[in-house]
Amino acid sequence: MNGNKFDTTPLADISACLIFLSRLPLRVDGLDHGRRLAASAWAFPVIGALLGGIGGVVYVLALWSGLTPLLGGALAVAALTLATGALHEDGLADLVDGFGGGRDREAKLTIMRDSRLGTFGAAALALALIARVGAIAALADGALAIAVLVATGAASRAGIVSVMAVMPPARKNGLGVGAGQPTSMVAMTAAALAVVIALIILPFGAAFWALVAVGVGCAFTGWLAKRQIGGQTGDVLGAAQQAAEIAALLVLAAMMGA
Repeated sequence: MNGNKFDTTPLADISACLIFLSRLPLRVDGLDHGRRLAASAWAFPVIGALLGGIGGVVYVLALWSGLTPLLGGALAVAALTLATGALHEDGLADLVDGFGGGRDREAKLTIMRDSRLGTFGAAALALALIARVGAIAALADGALAIAVLVATGAASRAGIVSVMAVMPPARKNGLGVGAGQPTSMVAMTAAALAVVIALIILPFGAAFWALVAVGVGCAFTGWLAKRQIGGQTGDVLGAAQQAAEIAALLVLAAMMGA
């Protein structure tokens, strides 16, 4: 960074997104990471693909070691959760707790900021983990599982960018405000990257329906958040990623599973 200007190179964008979306100890020295997240959000699918690849490799290693697909799926999801610091899972649980337990908008937002896990959130988190493990386990072929996890990881993170771009923050402070709002060009770039990644590593039909599922998952979460709290928060973004990923995994498991 020179003076007060942010480093706007692609490498800086990818590094900033890596810091936000993961707990991986991969950093690029000498770059400013305090820049507004919205400007670098085009790189979300790149990080999503990397995270998906990690989960896929863990699944392959589990199968090679003689574990069942179910146990392999559990280890893959565990690896994904560790790699992200349960960032998206936390958002899903908080959103369901807030929407399920709050009587009005302010109560919902207050509950969503509470770090304690409630009954609604616990149930949603358990069901989400079961769905992800089961869908991955249905992909008994290791190479296929890697492709699916890379594609869904990339597409679901691109979905986050779309939600950020089209929905205003629900609060006057917090992640939704601090991250900023991506421009339409940033959102379209993220979406284009996700489409390219999916089309490269999946058959056309599978890629098409997986991307449709991601769109439906993000659109539903955004619609629900708009009705409940009038906009997006960090928890809404995390829940959108989980809804999108699970929807795509279920579609691909149905189409390509054993």
